Amino acid sequence: MKDYKFEVCANGVASCIAAQEGGADRVELCAGIPEGGTTPSVGGIRLARKKLDIGLNVIIRSRGGDFLYTEDDIREMIEDIHVAKGEGADGLVFGCLNAEGDIDISAMEKLMQAAGDTPVTFHRAFDCCKDPIKALHEIEELGCVRILTSGQQPTAEKGISLLKQLQQEANLIIMAGCGVNENNIARIAHETGVREFHFSAREAFPSLMQYRNPDVYMGNPDAEEDTIMVTSSAKVKATIEKAFSFP
Repeated sequence: MKDYKFEVCANGVASCIAAQEGGADRVELCAGIPEGGTTPSVGGIRLARKKLDIGLNVIIRSRGGDFLYTEDDIREMIEDIHVAKGEGADGLVFGCLNAEGDIDISAMEKLMQAAGDTPVTFHRAFDCCKDPIKALHEIEELGCVRILTSGQQPTAEKGISLLKQLQQEANLIIMAGCGVNENNIARIAHETGVREFHFSAREAFPSLMQYRNPDVYMGNPDAEEDTIMVTSSAKVKATIEKAFSFP
């Protein structure tokens, strides 16, 4: 049996439970998935911890948009780190860049100090940096245990070439994420040598509301607000099974 690890990007407690039922090794709990993931609520972290026997990683990201943070952004994220640790998070997920597209070493050092002994994954801010190999070694020196990356492409499948290079070069864990699913996970695993995978396995479930005002929307007018995206335990299980389909 290959020693793969599977992390599900969970947008709430229901998705966390589905990930566990589907056989995931851990979840990354996030709010604001359409923005690339932001720090979840204290209630979400607390309830997820109560419901889960598998690993619980928590994203620490004060807002959507870029990864160039102000001093107050960093202070806020430090506070969120303390909260996540206090609620029993097994790992933390964050990443900071400077205006030139390099790793913001100063900001990262502050967050790493707050993280202490809690393992840190550097998230897909890595995919926005200008020199991935330089960034890889800087992230290693900072003490992160893992990088979540699509190989600086829109999806991990398109980023196979860089993922393979990173896997060969790295002294930490490279985790392939973004667009990983049951149709491509085996190819990504086979062609890159990567052993950890990050995916959402979400499906659209119709709202149970019997009445909806057609003139009102909560965010983007083009968003389908009458559907709810939740991780499917069946899709998690299918994706994991497909990872082993190469000899």
